[in-house]
Amino acid sequence: MIDAQGLTRRYGEFTAVDGISFTVDEGEIVGMLGPNGAGKTTTLRMITGFLPPTDGHLTVGGKNLFTDPVAARREVGYLPENVALYPEMRVSEYLRYRAMLEGLPRGQAKPRISETVRSCFLEDVENQIIGTLSKGYRQRVGLAAAILHHPSVLVLDEPTVGLDPKQIIAIRELIRELGHKQTLLLSSHILPEVELLCDRVIIIDRGRIVAEGSPQDLQESWLGNTILRVELKDGPGEAPEVLGRLPGVVAVETLAGEAGFYRLECTQSADPRQAVFEAAKERGWILLELAREQASLEDIFVRLTTQEPGAGSELGEVFSAPREEEPS
Repeated sequence: MIDAQGLTRRYGEFTAVDGISFTVDEGEIVGMLGPNGAGKTTTLRMITGFLPPTDGHLTVGGKNLFTDPVAARREVGYLPENVALYPEMRVSEYLRYRAMLEGLPRGQAKPRISETVRSCFLEDVENQIIGTLSKGYRQRVGLAAAILHHPSVLVLDEPTVGLDPKQIIAIRELIRELGHKQTLLLSSHILPEVELLCDRVIIIDRGRIVAEGSPQDLQESWLGNTILRVELKDGPGEAPEVLGRLPGVVAVETLAGEAGFYRLECTQSADPRQAVFEAAKERGWILLELAREQASLEDIFVRLTTQEPGAGSELGEVFSAPREEEPS
C-alpha cells in the first residue's frame, strides 16, 4: 500500500531524510522508530502529502504522489502528533465539517459519521464541545476525522503522546481494531507499544534506515554473548566463583541490590543451563530462577541509535534492512 523508493528531503545543506526505501503491505501495522531529529515526522509528512520530497519515488494505494497527488492523498488518513481541532465546535459538527472537506456526498456522510463515532467510542461525547474534552477523547476525535473518508492507509504520528495510562490503553485498543481494516504506519517513542501493536518495525537514525523487520526477527538477530539470569535462594557466598567456572561462562555479574541474583555472560554457542542446574543440585542450593535473557527492542534501539557518526559498519553486520536500497 505504501512504496517509498529513495525518499529524500533536504533543507538547504541539511539532509533530514537520506534516500530511504521501504514498503508497507496491505493489512500490515508498521512502526517507525527513531530518536528525536531522526527524520520520522518528515517521512510521515512526505507520505501524507504535507511535505514534498526533494527526491525519490512514492506511491500510496497504487497512486503516485507526484503525478496524481489528489488521488494519492485520498488514500491516506493522517493523525499528526499535535491534533488540529476546532475547540469551539461540537464533535458531531466537526465531523460533519471534515466530511464536507473530504468530499463525502451528503447521503454517505451521515451514516459514515455514525459508523466512525461508534468505531472510535465517541457516542458519549458526540454532542460535547471539543474544547471541554480530555486529551484522550481529543485523540479519538482526531482519529475519527482521519478515518472518516475510509482511507486505505492510516498514518499516525505519536498517537498516544501525552495521554495517561488509561487513555493509552483505550487508544491502543482502537488502533488494534483499526489494524483489522486498514494498513497502518505509526511513529512512537514508546517501544513496548510498538512491540504490542506492530507486525514490523523500521528503525531510522540520521535520516536513514538502520534496521527493519518484525520485533521478533530483530530480537533473534541480536548478536552477542548469551546472557543467563540465575536466582539462588539466600545467595551462597561461593556462587559467583562456582558459576564462573562452568563451561562456556565467561563472566558472572552479581546484581546490585538483588541478593541471590546473577547474570552469566556465556559464549554465543554455549548453553550452560543444565550445568547450572547440576551445580546447584550438587551443592544443595535452591534454584529459584534460570532463564535466558533476550535482547529487547529497547536494547536494539539504543545500540543502533547511539553510535558515533561513521561507526555503522559493525551494526550493519548485525542488522540488515532488506527492503532498503542505497541511494543513487
